[in-house]
Amino acid sequence: MTRLKRNAVYKLLERRSVDRTTGVTSDHNIEVVSGEKTLRLRRIGYRAPENGKRYEFLTNHFRLAPKTIADIYKERWRIEIFFREIKQNLRIKSFVGNTENAVLIQIYTALTVYLLLAYQKFLSRIGLSIQKLCQLIQLNLLGSASLEELLNPRRRKDENPYNLSLLDMTA
Repeated sequence: MTRLKRNAVYKLLERRSVDRTTGVTSDHNIEVVSGEKTLRLRRIGYRAPENGKRYEFLTNHFRLAPKTIADIYKERWRIEIFFREIKQNLRIKSFVGNTENAVLIQIYTALTVYLLLAYQKFLSRIGLSIQKLCQLIQLNLLGSASLEELLNPRRRKDENPYNLSLLDMTA
């Protein structure tokens, strides 16, 4: 499934009736010529109720309801945004092992760390990004301050002038 480009050239083969109350505006079978190949696809038009934007999707699923296809695309986009955030924040540059199991373990570990950081960010209600929170933990990894003391520097029991945190540097 993909979105239809504005300059795409296709031939309309069949129009299907749609229930416009679901946000679906059109359901067409089309034929697209790509080089020497001819592809028979389905084009779904959809208007998002949140912002009124119009989207067109191409798919090779002819049995699914058009609203289901639009919902799948919306969920797919949210998943892509989630993985883009993980890629930006966790920065997995290389893998220690090359086997499938080694790579999966490293990805699962990175996902676990990311989710724990996101949960801690939610609990602390502090205005740090997950990347800044990760930097804060890295800077104070060998220090004696707890995570609660790092996130709330004014609540520290014993003030140590040499115990720096990222929060002190950004204030």
